[in-house]
Amino acid sequence: MEVKTDVVQVKDQQWKEFTLVNDNQMAVSILDFGGIITKILAPDRDGKLENVVIGFENYEDYLDNPGFFGALIGRVAGRIEKAQFEVDGKTFTLPKNEGEHHLHGGEPGFHKSIWKVVPFENNDEVGLTLTLKSEDGENGYPGNLWMTVTYTLNNDNAFTITYEGVVDHKTILTSTNHSYFNLSGNLKSDIQNHEITLDSSQFVELDEELIPTGNILEVDNTVYDFRNGRLMKDGVTSDYKQNLVANHGYDHYFIFDHSKQESAVVREKESGRQLTVITDQPGVVMYTSNNLPEGLGLRERESVQYLGLCLETQGSPASVHHEGFPSIWLDKDEKYFAKTSFIFDIID
Repeated sequence: MEVKTDVVQVKDQQWKEFTLVNDNQMAVSILDFGGIITKILAPDRDGKLENVVIGFENYEDYLDNPGFFGALIGRVAGRIEKAQFEVDGKTFTLPKNEGEHHLHGGEPGFHKSIWKVVPFENNDEVGLTLTLKSEDGENGYPGNLWMTVTYTLNNDNAFTITYEGVVDHKTILTSTNHSYFNLSGNLKSDIQNHEITLDSSQFVELDEELIPTGNILEVDNTVYDFRNGRLMKDGVTSDYKQNLVANHGYDHYFIFDHSKQESAVVREKESGRQLTVITDQPGVVMYTSNNLPEGLGLRERESVQYLGLCLETQGSPASVHHEGFPSIWLDKDEKYFAKTSFIFDIID
């Protein structure tokens, strides 16, 4: 096992890219800029290592990165309605970076910050510890936030992300990673034939602007029922209103039942790859890249719709404005902790 380090020159900035490699030669590459996962090499059923996430061909494109490819997201992952919230009667206003709403922490946010990175190695795993201080008032959020994110890779082909934070003022916080998975390998095909299983019997209804309405819907008798496995393309061909709102696919928060150890399982039969997600988070935003711009210069090809699958484990930003949703509130000096593992296996 080892950690490799490369220097990347991007305009007037010098970034570092760290690559975690386990004894199976599975490898995960991560930038100190945005904590961005640029590449994950995972084996198919024949042992062939191929990239299973979307990444740009040119590092310079991460400066803009409208799709948030591979990035750490924060302070709050997702959309905050009308870009404001109240803490103890005081209104805090955030940047409106998606229409009238606030998306993914604003600019620069976690995804465009330079993180301090310390690599580590031991007998069982290799990893990186990333730290960042987000100043009081940054992008409108109250409180100084000290954030630590740890990436680890072990010899069971489990890649784990741990998020820890503490703040000196009551605030809101839910962080995630915005990798787009594609288990076909090297983006050979889109994800419509990926089979997805979710341990979830409820999802959050969205309005035409992808803002939660305040309603939590049951998945029964809908194409949102992934409890026994379902192809992603079911949502593409569906005329169900929630699929149409999301531009013929999924961009919804699913609330986990936590009735199983595995919160999500993704399979791609052609390659034989399987991705299992185990998390302590209350839910996941599953985004099927319905609005992915076409023609972006990716590592293997140009981008097209439905090329990647995001599994953004997190709390629900809807809890800021509605009762009954998984909370993202964090009290002064309260410790924030979240952990998600992505485990790569082979199916028969």
